[in-house]
Amino acid sequence: MKLVTAEQMRAIDRETIEVHGIPGPVLMENAGRGIAERLAVAVIPKVRGAKVAVVCGKGNNGGDGFVVARHLAGMGAQVAVYYLGPPEQMSEDCRLNFERAKELGFPMTEVTAVEALPETLPDDFIVDAVFGTGFSGAPRGLAGELIEYINRHEDRTVIAVDMPSGLNADTGEGEGAVVQAHYTFPLALPKYGLYVSPGRELAGAVAVVPIGVPDEVLAKFDLRSDLITLGMVRQWLPDRPPDGHKGTFGRLLIVAGSLGMTGAAALAGTAAYRCGCGLVKIGCPRSVLPIIAALIAEATSHPLPDVAKRGALALRGLGEVRRLAEDHDAVAVGPGIGRHRETFELVRRFTAGLTKPAVIDADGINAFAGHAALLAGREGGAALVLTPHPGEFARLTGETVPAGIHDRMALVRKWAKELRAVLVLKGSPTLVAAPNGSCFLNPTGNEGMACGGTGDVLTGAIGSFLAQGMGPLSAAVCGVYVHGMAGDFAADARTSRAMIAGDLNQYLSEVFGQLE
Repeated sequence: MKLVTAEQMRAIDRETIEVHGIPGPVLMENAGRGIAERLAVAVIPKVRGAKVAVVCGKGNNGGDGFVVARHLAGMGAQVAVYYLGPPEQMSEDCRLNFERAKELGFPMTEVTAVEALPETLPDDFIVDAVFGTGFSGAPRGLAGELIEYINRHEDRTVIAVDMPSGLNADTGEGEGAVVQAHYTFPLALPKYGLYVSPGRELAGAVAVVPIGVPDEVLAKFDLRSDLITLGMVRQWLPDRPPDGHKGTFGRLLIVAGSLGMTGAAALAGTAAYRCGCGLVKIGCPRSVLPIIAALIAEATSHPLPDVAKRGALALRGLGEVRRLAEDHDAVAVGPGIGRHRETFELVRRFTAGLTKPAVIDADGINAFAGHAALLAGREGGAALVLTPHPGEFARLTGETVPAGIHDRMALVRKWAKELRAVLVLKGSPTLVAAPNGSCFLNPTGNEGMACGGTGDVLTGAIGSFLAQGMGPLSAAVCGVYVHGMAGDFAADARTSRAMIAGDLNQYLSEVFGQLE
C-alpha cells in the first residue's frame, strides 16, 4: 500500500475530483460512512445506544466528522456533535454535511469557548475530526484548547479521522497540542507521520479506509514508498504444499558463532526453522560447536577451522564454507561471528564470489567497514540482503543515518542502488530498499526489541525465506514484518521491558497462525 505525503494526497484528491469527475462530497460521504462502519465492527461493541461525541473542525476533516456522526446516528448511537463554527466559515463540503447532519436532530453545539463545555463529556467514545492531513504548524487559539480538552478525557476511547489533530502528516511530529488517539483511520492512503515516532504512538491502532480513489489516479503519481501490510505478506509468503518434504522447504546454511557469542547462532537457526525452512545447518568454529549443538537440537552443525585459542572463524576455512554453500539454497552470514581479522577476511572473500542468495548481518556487515566497494563489485551476482542497524550502516557507508524519515528513505535508497543489494535499515521504523529505488516502511515492532539477539532472529527469518525460494526483496519485506509482529505479540505477553530475543522465536507461531 502506497505511502503519501500531505502534498501528494492533495494532488491525488484534485486529480480524482477535477479529472475523473468524482465530486468532493461523494469522497467525503465514502470516508465518513467507511469510518462509521469500521467503528461498528471493530471499536464500538454495541453501537445501538452507545454514547459518541464527534468533535468537528471547519475544514474537510470536520465534514468527514459530520458524515461519521450521521451514519453512527443511523445505526442507533446516541450522537452529540461539537463543532468549531460558525457554519459560514466552514469549507463548502464541510458546510454541506453540517446541514445534512443538522436535519437528523441530534444535539449539535457550536464551541465558542472550551470553558462553556462540560468539565468532562458524558460520552464513552470521542471522534476527533478537527484537523486532517493538510494541517501543519501548531494549533492556535480555540482549536488548540479543544485538542487539549479532548486529551483530558483519558478514560474515553478516542478515534481520529484521517490524522490525530495537530499531528504533522509528513514528519509524525507536533509543534503544539496533538490529540492522543486510540484508533486512527487514515483516508484513501496511509501517511508517513502515522508510522514515525511520536506519531505512531499518538495514532494508536491504524487502519486505512478506502474512499473511492480510482487506481488509475494513483498510477499517475510517482509513489515509490510502500507500507508493508498484512495482506502483502500473506500474498508473498511461499506456499506449503501438503506433499512437501524437507528439501521442498529449502536448505539454509548459517555461518555464525564465536567464543562468547554462541547464542546468536542458535537464535538465528531457531528463527529459520520457525519461519518454515526445511533444513538448517550452522557452520561455526570447531571449538564452539558443542555449545551451539546443545542450544539448538533441530539444526545440524558443521565444524569449521578456527583461529587457535580464539574461537573465531579462520581464513583457511574459506574453501570449506564455499563447498558447504553449494549444498544449500541460501546462506546467512554474521550472527555472533566476532571481529577477528581472519574472520573478516573470510567473510569478504566468501561474499565476493557468492552464487547463492544470502543475508549478511552484524559483524558480517562490519567486515566491510571501509570496504563497501567490495560489496558493490562482487563477482558472483547472487541476490544479497544486508541488515544493518544505524551504527553498522554508518561504518559500512561512512554516512550517519539522519533523523527525518524522508532523508532516511533517500539515504537507504541511494545505498541499496550503490551496493546492488536489498538494504534493511533496522530502526523505528525499519526500512527496506531495493536497488531499483523502491522503499518499504515496516509498521510492526516496538521498543522492547531494542535488546541483544533480536537482529539474529531477523537474520534467521530472512535467510529462511530466501532458502524457501523467495526473492531478496520479498524475503526482506516479509522477514521484517513477521519479526516485528512477533515482537508485538511478545510485548503484549511479557511487556516491552521484560521481553527478550528468544521470546520472538516463541511467538513466531502466533504470527503465522494469524497470517495463515
